[in-house]
Amino acid sequence: MKGERCLIVGPCAAESREQVLETAEQLSDVRDRFSAFHFIFRAGVWKPRTRPDSFQGAGEAALGWLQEVKERFGFEVATEVATPEHVEAAIKAGIDYLWIGARTSANPIAVQAIAAAIADRCAVRPLHCKTANAVRPAPPAGLLIKNPVNADAALWLGNIERLERTGIPVLAVHRGCSHQPCWHMAHEVRLARPDIPMLLDPSHMSGDAAKVPELIKKIDELGLDGAMIEVHAHPEQALSDSEQQITPLAFSRWLLAKSQEPRVNSELNWLRAEIDELDDTLWQTIAARMDVSRRIGAWKKEHHMPPLQPDRYQTMVERISELANERGLSADFALRLYDLIHAESLNQQQ
Repeated sequence: MKGERCLIVGPCAAESREQVLETAEQLSDVRDRFSAFHFIFRAGVWKPRTRPDSFQGAGEAALGWLQEVKERFGFEVATEVATPEHVEAAIKAGIDYLWIGARTSANPIAVQAIAAAIADRCAVRPLHCKTANAVRPAPPAGLLIKNPVNADAALWLGNIERLERTGIPVLAVHRGCSHQPCWHMAHEVRLARPDIPMLLDPSHMSGDAAKVPELIKKIDELGLDGAMIEVHAHPEQALSDSEQQITPLAFSRWLLAKSQEPRVNSELNWLRAEIDELDDTLWQTIAARMDVSRRIGAWKKEHHMPPLQPDRYQTMVERISELANERGLSADFALRLYDLIHAESLNQQQ
C-alpha cells in the first residue's frame, strides 16, 4: 500500500447492525466520489474501555455486520484485535485488516501472542492450504499497529518487527499519547522505517471532532500515507468516543476542501511540528505555574506574608543556574527568562 493514499474510516465501535450499515452506506457514497483514495471501512468489535460499566463492544456477533458491509458495499473491512481469540474469530470472518490498539501495543507480550496467533492461523500460507484436514483461510491483507499509549518509539518499532514476522504487510498508525501529538516519537519511527506506511489517527490524537480537520492537514505536510478517522452517521448517539467522531458529511467536506498539492516528506515540517508541540507544552506549563502562583498568593495574604520572599528567590536563582548548566543552556539566558516568569508570578499573587 506504500505510495497509495489510504483512508480507514468508520465508527469507533460497531454498536448495531443498523448503525454499521447506515454509516457504511453514507461512506460508500463518499468513496464513489473520491476514487483517488483507497477506502477501508473500520469498526471496533471488541472495545478495551477504561471503566467496566462502559460499552465494551458488541462482540463476535458484530463480525457478521462487517461481513455484510463487504458484501453490500464492496468495502474492505478492519477491526481491532487484542487477544489470540479475537484473531481467530476475525480471520475466520474474513476481516481484511486487523489493527492493534494503543493499550495493547504497550504490552509487547500481548503483541507477540497476537502475531503468533496470526502466523499460526494463516499467515503467508496459500489460500485453501490444508493442514491437519483444516482449510486455511486467506491471510489478512494488512496489519495495523498503533503507537503505544506512552511515547516509546523503540517499543513501537519492536511491535512492527513482531508483526512483520507473520509475512503480512504492516502499517503504522500514529495516534499520539493522551491527546498529545507526540510528533518526536512518530518522527523517530518514520526516520527508522521509511519503508513502512504511516497513517495518522486525528480522532484519538485530538479527542475532539472540531480539531480533526486541522490535524488532517498534517498528512500532506509530513508526507504521511493516509489516515484512520472515526466517522459515525450519528456521533451524538455514539456509545463510545462520541466527542471525537465526525459525520460522513463532514468527512466528505474535508475531502472536497483538501489541498491538492503534491505530498512532500519534508524534514523541516517534521521539525516544525515538534517545535509547535513543545511550544504548546511550554505555554501550558507556564499557565499551570501561574495558577499555582495565584494559590500561593492567596495563602500568603491569609497569613499576612508579602509576595516577595528574598531567600526563596535567591534559592530559585541558584537552582535555575544549575539546571541551565546541566542542560547545556546559557545561565544568563535562563536567568533572564526566569526573571520574567518570576515577575509575572508576583503580579499573579497581588
